[in-house]
Amino acid sequence: MSSVKSFKPSNFRWSICGLLFIATTINYLDRQVLSLTWKDFIQPEFHWNNNDYGNITALFSIFYAISMLFAGKFVDWMDTKKGFLWAIFIWSIGAILHAFCGIATSGILTGNWLVGFAESKKIIGTLNDISLVTSTSVTLFIFARFVLAVGEAGNFPAAIKTTAEYFPKKDRAFSTSIFNAGATVGALAAPVTIPFIAKSMGWEMAFIIIGALGFLWMGLWIFYYKKPHQHPKVNEHELAYIQQDQDDVIEETTEVHQKKMSLKQAFGYRQTWAFIFGKFMTDGVWWFYLFWTPAYLSSVYGMDSTQSALPLFVLYMITLVSIVGGWLPKYFVDKKGMNPYAGRMRAMLIFAFFPLLALIAQPAGQISYWFPVLIIGIAGAAHQAWSANIFSTVGDMFPKKAIATITGIGGMAGGIGSFLINKGSGLLFDHAHMAWTTIDGVPLLEKYPEFKNTRLPDDLLTQLKSSGAIISDGIDKGYMIIFSVCAVAYLIAWFVMKSLVPKYKIIKD
Repeated sequence: MSSVKSFKPSNFRWSICGLLFIATTINYLDRQVLSLTWKDFIQPEFHWNNNDYGNITALFSIFYAISMLFAGKFVDWMDTKKGFLWAIFIWSIGAILHAFCGIATSGILTGNWLVGFAESKKIIGTLNDISLVTSTSVTLFIFARFVLAVGEAGNFPAAIKTTAEYFPKKDRAFSTSIFNAGATVGALAAPVTIPFIAKSMGWEMAFIIIGALGFLWMGLWIFYYKKPHQHPKVNEHELAYIQQDQDDVIEETTEVHQKKMSLKQAFGYRQTWAFIFGKFMTDGVWWFYLFWTPAYLSSVYGMDSTQSALPLFVLYMITLVSIVGGWLPKYFVDKKGMNPYAGRMRAMLIFAFFPLLALIAQPAGQISYWFPVLIIGIAGAAHQAWSANIFSTVGDMFPKKAIATITGIGGMAGGIGSFLINKGSGLLFDHAHMAWTTIDGVPLLEKYPEFKNTRLPDDLLTQLKSSGAIISDGIDKGYMIIFSVCAVAYLIAWFVMKSLVPKYKIIKD
């Protein structure tokens, strides 16, 4: 009986993939707490506008971008186990720090630091200098986002490196799509948990409870992770399957003698630049949907965070379809005889057409808000399918010693793209609201010129609506512009990537 078992491959690699999935879920839960609490809970307390929120999210993106450049090198240097532990420890601390920004704001402005969450709100409410409250709180949230970004930057380099260690090339897109689905599950769980925690326990506890999940994951990672050739739960047959790519076998046995790839070397390859451009053009689209969709439902359709929970849940449920992103290139490789890169690029071209639906999201929203919700869900699914494959192109063409480094470089490019779209969105939405809004057919600034350099107060808008005034908010046009940019980004990225790397070419250096 035991001899029969010895010939059956173990499947422990999928347990490791499950841990990566959980880490990515926590990663996305942590980064979404702010987007689901700022409109209803944080904005009234600190008097933020769209530009303030845009600045915070944009700077998070740039911090993440810069950190990604070094996170990949850090993970390659520390190696997978320690690198991942450091990453999730730092981002969990950063997530929890957000909760104390209110106390720190009241402490800085009044000198009274020994207060609780409720008392700090009362103190802030008595302060007359609203602009100082806003600027101080924004600065503190930016610092918390900085710590969060530094830690979160390590997630994907470490996860992609782990995938390359535990899966052969033909399975990497599929395994990546599985752990990358954690981003969708995190986004899915967020709207049905975070607003309700914030409403019942305070927005601060939402950051603390979600942030603490990372510490639980660390215990699992310490207990379960080892290299596949060292792990007692990986038998020789599973190890042979994992190492079926000949270059992987050579690399696994000589890993300790290899010199890591330098950044200068990495930037010398067209494959690196293809990955950079693909990430730069498309990462910001996902982050825009992630950070701004709750605000979109609030600004355009008047929903609070609990009312938008169901639409957001449905939206992110649709994105789970992205699991096809890992299956389709595997089909092209196994059934059509394509090499991994060719199969992946064909799948990515298919996925690049679906985001074009975003061109009709805003017009269709005049019929029902469910149309943009469904369209954003489809576009999000296409992004996640695209993302699983673009990450896997790194493992297709680069040696294991360079995977985290190249992933980090691409992540930096994606972060820069995300910075531009988040900063641009905040500026555009405030401008659109003030410059293109009409009240009974009269431009807002013509009717209320005193609000030229600030947003129209919510209580005045409520008063106008109750009096029967016909208000056409120009912010709709702002969202239409950004949706259009998001729609065409993937096709542009695909054609540039294909022109840079037209054929499959493995880098051996």
